[in-house]
Amino acid sequence: MAGAGAGAGARGGAAAGVEARARDPPPAHRAHPRHPRPAAQPSARRMDGASGGLGSGDNAPTTEALFVALGAGVTALSHPLLYVKLLIQVGHEPMPPTIGTNVLGRKVLYLPSFFTYAKYIVQVDGKIGLFRGLSPRLMSNALSTVTRGSMKKVFPPDEIEQVANKDDMKTSLKKVVKETSYEMMMQCVSRMLAHPLHVISMRCMVQFVGREAKYSGVLSSIGKIFKEEGLLGFFVGLIPHLLGDVVFLWGCNLLAHFINAYLVDDSFSQALAIRSYTKFVMGIAVSMLTYPFLLVGDLMAVNNCGLQAGLPPYSPVFKSWIHCWKYLSVQGQLFRGSSLLFRRVSSGSCFALE
Repeated sequence: MAGAGAGAGARGGAAAGVEARARDPPPAHRAHPRHPRPAAQPSARRMDGASGGLGSGDNAPTTEALFVALGAGVTALSHPLLYVKLLIQVGHEPMPPTIGTNVLGRKVLYLPSFFTYAKYIVQVDGKIGLFRGLSPRLMSNALSTVTRGSMKKVFPPDEIEQVANKDDMKTSLKKVVKETSYEMMMQCVSRMLAHPLHVISMRCMVQFVGREAKYSGVLSSIGKIFKEEGLLGFFVGLIPHLLGDVVFLWGCNLLAHFINAYLVDDSFSQALAIRSYTKFVMGIAVSMLTYPFLLVGDLMAVNNCGLQAGLPPYSPVFKSWIHCWKYLSVQGQLFRGSSLLFRRVSSGSCFALE
């Protein structure tokens, strides 16, 4: 399998981050009785867009419909990006690399960027081909949004008092642990319920590799998976996705807390502004580190399912997600697909400079 360079933009890149925030509005906070309310911090969410949130109150149904519709729009706009990324993840490189130079002036081989890859898909399938697998993905994201909203109604979060000075920040670790645990519970439940549709979406998209038509609709795909793989077939690749979600949430929230508490001094005039963006910056950094969980989960979703993209020579038949992880690690491919612009050919690739 041809490799792709590991760069920024893990977990679906900026487009997926926008999608996740669009479907998950920030929770309402009650101001501290002794201090003014600080600027709201961006919520920590995975960049793959698998989470969502809802409003509360008398207009909850209207708010729910609004965020489902908004999330659907962002999902549709970002779909070509994630479609190309998935084809790169499974190792499908239909176009040869080109010779370029790096910052040191040395000649290197570069694989086609997202724009070149997307243009190739349009040449093969037309513009509508960029949206292969969109329907189950829209349903998956909508189900995730509704699930999180329902859980907030059944298990409402406690009132959260914002901390406004360094002393409060240092004593708020228990609060961060409690909030992260609640957020982790919602993320894991919504991920498990929406994962079967995620599997169907992945398989619909990778049919581009072998020009198959095995998975054509949601209902027919459900029947095929149940008949051939049973109930477990709907949850292949779930464990690495869940582990990635858990590591991301705890890593992002704890790092943001300690940075805000111990590294951002109150004497600095822009301390409040810096703290309000700490989670956002940490989210980008941690999502890059947890990208291998996303890659392994997506590869397991299409592995050995009767499609060319999940069979040799594109991929070995993996016994488990751990087997897949070890294989990618040995090949130096744990970050394949994380970069969509400057994709250098890896040393283990079959391509070589002449």
